[in-house]
Amino acid sequence: MTGRARLPLILERSPESSLLRTRKGMLQTADFLAVAAALAARLPDRPAAVNLCERRDHFLIGFAAMLMRNHTCLLPPSRVPAVVDEVMAEHPGCYKVDDALVEDVPAVRLAAPALAPQVPADRVVVIGYTSGSTGRPKPHPKTWGGFSASTALNVSRLREVLPATPEGRPPWIVATVPPQHMYGMELSVLMPLLGGMGIHAGHPLYPADIAAALADVPAPRVLVSTPVHLRAVLEAGVDLPDVTAVVSATAPLPAQLARAIERRFGTVLLEYFGSTETCVIASRRTAIEDAWRPYPGVTLRRMDDGTRVDAPWFGAPIVLQDVVEVLADGTFAVRGRNADMVEVAGKRASLAGLTRRLMAIPGVTDAVVFQPDDTGSATVRRLAALVVAQELTESQILAQLAPMVDPVFLPRPLLRVPRLPRNDVGKLPRGELLAALKR
Repeated sequence: MTGRARLPLILERSPESSLLRTRKGMLQTADFLAVAAALAARLPDRPAAVNLCERRDHFLIGFAAMLMRNHTCLLPPSRVPAVVDEVMAEHPGCYKVDDALVEDVPAVRLAAPALAPQVPADRVVVIGYTSGSTGRPKPHPKTWGGFSASTALNVSRLREVLPATPEGRPPWIVATVPPQHMYGMELSVLMPLLGGMGIHAGHPLYPADIAAALADVPAPRVLVSTPVHLRAVLEAGVDLPDVTAVVSATAPLPAQLARAIERRFGTVLLEYFGSTETCVIASRRTAIEDAWRPYPGVTLRRMDDGTRVDAPWFGAPIVLQDVVEVLADGTFAVRGRNADMVEVAGKRASLAGLTRRLMAIPGVTDAVVFQPDDTGSATVRRLAALVVAQELTESQILAQLAPMVDPVFLPRPLLRVPRLPRNDVGKLPRGELLAALKR
């Protein structure tokens, strides 16, 4: 997007339409805009803020208020105070938006604008951070025009699997991922604002809480989640209200799990492929598709330094961290990650592949194989593994793994742990893995 074209903060919604399901009931679009405008008037005159709101309704209100004030929303890779402070140090004068700040805004309809506010398409509205190869947070700026373009494609792919309702009822989203994560931002913040959908304000994590949140919203329902949460829901044996579609991202979803989710809950599971750097660029129905279908306009090109992806809404091409094979029909397959390939004694293997072998052992419920040596290259001296398996000893696990992998890739140490140190989107921070090895 170029020039000073402007795009709406909220797209194609009537003032009376319900946008949020909060603890107090449904919040209409006009009330949402009014509260956001009231908060915007209270924000300090500074260029950027970190949105730390735990409650999703507060996050949305805070984000909208920042857009109204032309402030940039900063999304650190973690809400750990030291990481937040590190990001804030890169933006002198920035401030924090938290639940207490939003809670103080009177929840009454003030002079809400007749039309949704407009945002310059080329304005950077979010800077998402990844941990970076050096360990320091690395910024990835996002414009409102880019968000609008990618969200339209996210909506289009989701609506392909949503049946049309005679009453034209909007889909309602329940998300287990926090809005501070880029996947959570795209699916639980931008999708409601720019996709005409409703959103549950909660952040349910446990299976019973997910079921209760889904029951709080009308059909058609969409569950936005991760492989970790979906596996937990399946293993818990809970009954869910009718779920029209399930969306998964943040980590590869095994086809077997996708098929089990679709059978158990009578739904369609759509997996999204993306990253903080690119946002979502492709999707697949994992239960029946192996390859990814890129969005219209997305191009992938294999280069010496990796696969470069580009799209009309990108500021510049981006090198993917994944090893990608572009297929003849325009789809693509992911063969691993650049940092995922390791070499031991002249032999190469994929950490994700080794983890899959470990997970295939009966009795293993969660596992990870990783590289504890920070050598700065793919060549490593040893691999390690953390395994969750209540009924197996470490020796038994190694004995079952040995026939499935080359001896040089057997993880030493392999430690049995009560649970893996996953964060709130199911990922495993390297620092937490190393700390678990020392316990």
